[in-house]
Amino acid sequence: MAIVLNQLSALEAARLLQRRELTAAQLLRACFARIEQREDTVHAWAALDKDAALAQAEALDKGAIRGPLHGLPFGVKDLMDTSDLPTTYGSSIYKDHQPEADAAVVALCREAGALVAGKTVTTEFATYKTPVTRNPIDPAYTPGGSSSGSAAAVADFMVPFALGTQTAASIVRPASYCGVVGFKPTFGVIPRDGIKPVATSLDTVGCFARTVPDIGLVASVLMRNPELQKLDYSGKPRIGMYRTLQWRHVMPETKEAYAQAADVLARAGAIVRDVELPSDYCSLVQLQSDVMAYEACHALARERKEYEGQMSPRLLDLLDAGAGISDEDYRSKLTLAGERYERADGWFEEFDVLLTPSVAGEAPLADLGTGDPLFGRVWTLFGVPCVHLPFAQGPHGLPVGLQAIGRRGDDHKTLSIGAWIHERLTR
Repeated sequence: MAIVLNQLSALEAARLLQRRELTAAQLLRACFARIEQREDTVHAWAALDKDAALAQAEALDKGAIRGPLHGLPFGVKDLMDTSDLPTTYGSSIYKDHQPEADAAVVALCREAGALVAGKTVTTEFATYKTPVTRNPIDPAYTPGGSSSGSAAAVADFMVPFALGTQTAASIVRPASYCGVVGFKPTFGVIPRDGIKPVATSLDTVGCFARTVPDIGLVASVLMRNPELQKLDYSGKPRIGMYRTLQWRHVMPETKEAYAQAADVLARAGAIVRDVELPSDYCSLVQLQSDVMAYEACHALARERKEYEGQMSPRLLDLLDAGAGISDEDYRSKLTLAGERYERADGWFEEFDVLLTPSVAGEAPLADLGTGDPLFGRVWTLFGVPCVHLPFAQGPHGLPVGLQAIGRRGDDHKTLSIGAWIHERLTR
């Protein structure tokens, strides 16, 4: 059977490129052919420069192997600066904005040999406004947000990986809706220089790919840790099944996937037990919302002052909410979040990872917005690593999965056990 180049996983393509059995130009042309075929339906891209990207690919093919991502095309969320493509942050305010330098994560990927295929669509300042991007599985449905274009581009085989950010649930939610693996690492382990801030104590850089080992490859560059390329796990993982206090919002398809996962993983040798639900954790969802609103109000103060007419009503509502929170109240909320995390950290003495819903269920219709970030808020507030694992389908044939949550700083362990879980759930 002939290899379909644009459908190669990042790891498969990287191995062929490292052995010079595939050229960067060949792979990039295949990806651009897919983009040309599907972009009018998916609308994943905010900016493309095919000729410039191909010139860079051909230059790579003439030189030495640059690094572990040599020749891999990738998508860059349009919240991240690029020196050779415009960066709009999803807002008309910045429609003509051309940065002088790359964001740090873009520079790291280029240094490792990767090629920027283009800028992927983000919602307005990575918040809530419905984007033009559609779910590649069925364009009547949303791809999620705010990393809409990145998730859709990977899911539709336009690129093998893409970069995203999460402030509430902007990686795990679109990964879930589009049926790809999405990784939000421990807060602060990947640099944010050159990325438009939304909430400085929450904003986290991550990535999308089609397998967990692909994520490990990309994360090894972003986190400057080659060990992340080795995700072998041979033990019996201790998995805590955590329904969350928002279980009443979970749709039947996710409940079914949750039960299926518990059964399959227990039969595969994992130690699987339910996690006790602390009743006072209900307040953490609102706590994250308040912290995000306060910090966004500060981060977007200039735009609000000078360009309020070009900002969506929902974004202005968020900024108004933030303006109503005092400095003292904000500091007390951060203190409370820290105290709650310290208690939650104890769970990881008993469990290696938690397995919990990423979203309520299948993707909603596109006209209804980008979906509810409810099931990502607490984990972003806690700054813990999260990896979404797709493995099931809902009643409309759309993807369903769960997210594995690890202890803060245990990114390698979380990805290794995530790969172990995903392999068994997708057999």
